[in-house]
Amino acid sequence: MSNVLNVADISVVIPTYNRCELLKRAISSVLNQTICVREIIIVDNGSTDNTYEVIPSLFPEITYINEKRKGVSIARNLGIKNCHSSWIAFLDSDDAWEPQKLEKQLFFTNNINKKYRLIHTNEIWYKNNKFQNQLKKHQKSGGDIFQKSLELCCISPSSAFIKKEIFDDYGFFDEGLEVCEDYDMWIRITAKEEVGFLDKPLVIKYGGHDDQLSKKYWGMDRFRIKSLEKNLKNNCFTSEQKKSVLNILINKLSIMSNGAKKRDNEDIYKKYSEKLNYWSLELDKYKNE
Repeated sequence: MSNVLNVADISVVIPTYNRCELLKRAISSVLNQTICVREIIIVDNGSTDNTYEVIPSLFPEITYINEKRKGVSIARNLGIKNCHSSWIAFLDSDDAWEPQKLEKQLFFTNNINKKYRLIHTNEIWYKNNKFQNQLKKHQKSGGDIFQKSLELCCISPSSAFIKKEIFDDYGFFDEGLEVCEDYDMWIRITAKEEVGFLDKPLVIKYGGHDDQLSKKYWGMDRFRIKSLEKNLKNNCFTSEQKKSVLNILINKLSIMSNGAKKRDNEDIYKKYSEKLNYWSLELDKYKNE
């Protein structure tokens, strides 16, 4: 793609694992964009199917990185570090883009508001090939979305169009988080700056398949709690933000500990009730300062 005239200053990063057929659809949706990107980087996270044999032969123009099975954060970070563009667009291997997705985001940053370094879009959901209505809590928005980002992940990685330099300021995806690494990344960014939003469904998300990470791990709030604790200890927030974070954290810990108590899971109950006591005391100290 680098020998094509009028190439946009965009690198596309697609992490994948054992999704050869789905990956074909994702790559095709990038190649069918109304603008041409500088590079498509596939980071194969240790696939054991025929991805390595099929994808490079079908799409010789891509950059294909094969690594050991280390998790999606390491895969995304490796993709970022190998990008040669100012802008990076992420795409999960089971999702796809509408043809004008990148063109509209590039137009937004060039002609509507140049201050945003992260621009996301709305999306369409399908589960087992059936259209899914999104709940109100999943409604997307732009501007100052920090408070909303504390509850759950409100930016889909597949919709994120992001300046590469932002990772110099806020770090990379947390490689210690098995899931919710995107939640963690977005709260670090939205704590410091506003984001752009295109209220157009330019991403198609396909769910229902067995290898989705949300199916693999129970209690997704466990990982959000881990993220909030880490970022509190790292002093990532302003004084006012810290109050909001503590309240959200305490609420999530209460839900986890109460749920464990109802299920007579003493180890989990002890773990999260101890955390709840600790952070409740921290909030009391904060209020008394």
